[in-house]
Amino acid sequence: MSFSVASQQDPAFEPWLETQLRHSASAMLSSISPVSIVKHRPGFGQTVRPIAGAIVASPVLADYNPDPDYFFHWFRDSAVVIDALRLLYAEGHIGDEALQHLRDFIRFSRDLNRLDGRAAAAVENRSACVAPELLQYLREDHDLATAFGDLVAAETRVNPDGTLDVCRWNRPQHDGAPLRALALLRWAAGGHLDTPLLAEAAELIRFDLDFTLRRWREPSYDIWEEELGHHYYTLRVAGAALAEGAAWLEGLGDTAQAQRCREESRAVLRLLDDYWVDERDERGAVPGYYRSRALEDGRPGPKALDIAVILSAIHSLGTEAAHGPADPRMQATLARLDALFDAAYPINHSRAAGRGAGMGRYAGDVYYSGGAYYFSTLGAAEFCFRAAAATGDDAHPWFERGDAYLATVRAYTPAGGDLSEQFDQRSGAQTSAKQLAWSHAAFISCVSARRSAAAACEASRQR
Repeated sequence: MSFSVASQQDPAFEPWLETQLRHSASAMLSSISPVSIVKHRPGFGQTVRPIAGAIVASPVLADYNPDPDYFFHWFRDSAVVIDALRLLYAEGHIGDEALQHLRDFIRFSRDLNRLDGRAAAAVENRSACVAPELLQYLREDHDLATAFGDLVAAETRVNPDGTLDVCRWNRPQHDGAPLRALALLRWAAGGHLDTPLLAEAAELIRFDLDFTLRRWREPSYDIWEEELGHHYYTLRVAGAALAEGAAWLEGLGDTAQAQRCREESRAVLRLLDDYWVDERDERGAVPGYYRSRALEDGRPGPKALDIAVILSAIHSLGTEAAHGPADPRMQATLARLDALFDAAYPINHSRAAGRGAGMGRYAGDVYYSGGAYYFSTLGAAEFCFRAAAATGDDAHPWFERGDAYLATVRAYTPAGGDLSEQFDQRSGAQTSAKQLAWSHAAFISCVSARRSAAAACEASRQR
């Protein structure tokens, strides 16, 4: 039995999914260990030669002319990519080269922990090689000097040659370590790692869990690297990593550390309950949502309704319904976001039947076209498929919604299958960074969730 309205109405839909999956797999792999690409940043006197294990956000060289320079190893993006690589490997789309990529990624990540910004900041006259017009973007000495020890993991990004980023950027970022721990825990649970690789993964997992235990209560910048405060997304992935880490540590016999992780994970979830905004209207309805942030100065902020909350639900899957796709409050949050972007984006007005809304980040976004984003729209689709799998007998509406979002992605994906960061909210043309690794990873994880949902729903129907 097919759960897909889209495939019933358009027989080309399923073949497109398979074709795009192959393209996204190939495109994402081009961002992993891009050792054949050399990046020159003459304005900063840099020549960056990536080393094995680095994962760049985009392998397409640019310098804000007009596309942004994304030739960096972001801690968050790289974790999302390495998790999508696991799905490709587990489902037979890629062979043992995935294990070598994982091994290189772990070693690259562990080596980053030895970086020391104090030495870099102490270099005499280090601004001499920077073009005068770029000095305003050069990272200050006192900020660079903070990057040592576990605070290297709080760096938003590093160069793919394993050196610290010397650009001014919003730091610290606390979502990278728990996301990396979650990805590696899933790799370890798959049973595909040999003993040496498992040992290397375990060392990095312990580091990331320790970092999360120490840092989750501290303010950091949000997933978009824009506002300092406490953020639903960061807290949610931290809580998930600690919960999954507790089970893993228990299996290793480390009961004391497992208990500490478990207690802290519960503390995170209790805090997230307070992020619910209950907006009862005169009829008593509850069109509420989970707010995305609590800013450090106490301001409510205009970005409270943010797709990051939905992304947190699919990046931190666990066994509990709360704060996941089966949570009615999380489903209400998606409904609010869908209504927001449906009204805000011209491409969503009078769209073809069977298409969902192109989804962005938050109201009033001004970065490049301000959305829509491929990973936002794909994230909404994956959320629906995860909700379908959790719902069972009432899965069909969720499956249909997921396919509607996928149909919109299909409509704005060129025949060649390339995925940028955004598709313009007015014209639908691709914009911002080209060949974004996260966009391709989001497609891979979305299709995987769709298959799992179909299997779960079919099993439920036969019971």
